[in-house]
Amino acid sequence: MEKAYALVTGASQGLGKAFVLELAKRNIHTILVSLPGEGLAYIASQVEALGLEAHCYETDLTQKENIVALAAWVNERFPLSILINNAGCGGTQSFSDVSVDYLDRIIQLNVKATSLLTHQLLPNLRKQKSAYVLNVGSVAAYSPIGYKTVYPASKAFVHSFTRGLYQEFADSNVFFSVVNPGPMMTNPDSSARLQQQGFFATMGLLSPEQVAAISIRQLFKRDTLIMLNWVNKLTWMVMKFLPIYIRLPMLTNAIKKEINRA
Repeated sequence: MEKAYALVTGASQGLGKAFVLELAKRNIHTILVSLPGEGLAYIASQVEALGLEAHCYETDLTQKENIVALAAWVNERFPLSILINNAGCGGTQSFSDVSVDYLDRIIQLNVKATSLLTHQLLPNLRKQKSAYVLNVGSVAAYSPIGYKTVYPASKAFVHSFTRGLYQEFADSNVFFSVVNPGPMMTNPDSSARLQQQGFFATMGLLSPEQVAAISIRQLFKRDTLIMLNWVNKLTWMVMKFLPIYIRLPMLTNAIKKEINRA
């Protein structure tokens, strides 16, 4: 039986790490990508302890030449069946207070890296009997939000980009899917911050492990827009049908209060 390889970006922690371990449970070999010095080797050792391959590649995906080099390295060595574009960044600050580098990093990582890496690995994916691309968006993709500005716009791009590719390659061997998680309990700090926001902020909250398990399961079921639970579905419905003149100030005021509490 031919080996199956999956590439996961942002694999060193949080949801990326959970994706790697979930894939390992399914006997899928992994290629782990993250910034240098983020402990990929330790996660790889957990995968290898299960008798599977785990290959580490450390690079900064905000740089075009690094993305191209990563793709060339993968294309030369591995028959790639799964690509998970998980790496991303964001933040909550006033637009006028942030630096150019802050804004540039969100755009380069969330938009450029997702687009270029998919493009460069697509010929490899198309050579396989069946292949999957999972892009990680966010519930922020469903609406613009003040004090986040560029982040929701970048995740709206990921959502639209994935849906377009799904239709374009509907008759091919490559299946495209997007998942839009809400807040996750990734560490004690994030958990404490979410608890402070009250019941509605923590309602239906999932761990990275739960998000990864549901996402991979639904990906293999060929679900192109993955809903994680009833809260995720409800959020999508509210964002889709609540008029923008109500939704935008409501969300922006909630974020403004979070900044003021910080």
